[in-house]
Amino acid sequence: MLETPDPHALAEFYADLMDWKIVKDEPDFVAVAPLGDHVEYLAFQRSPDYEQPIWPNKAHKQQMQLHLDFEVPDLETAVTAATRAGATQADHQPQETVRVMLDPDGHPFCLYVDDTPPG
Repeated sequence: MLETPDPHALAEFYADLMDWKIVKDEPDFVAVAPLGDHVEYLAFQRSPDYEQPIWPNKAHKQQMQLHLDFEVPDLETAVTAATRAGATQADHQPQETVRVMLDPDGHPFCLYVDDTPPG
């Protein structure tokens, strides 16, 4: 569950990013899930006192509460799609095969390409 000042807006962002759908929509709680039958979901809860996390972490600053990773087939295509959905690239990028992105509320998430050799 991600805390946010606007659960519906953040749910719409992640639904667009992952091609999921909103499955529960209440004023203070919204959930998205994959299309079709689903067990898993990602939820968003209103937090009026939400404070945006700092990436990378810094002492005495709000730490990230959750870090999502999404494996993608093509990194640049995924970055373009995430940016179009409303994400921004973080200034700090730790690896060539990973892009740290920030959702519209500042939660960091990663897009990555699996560079493990087959076999």
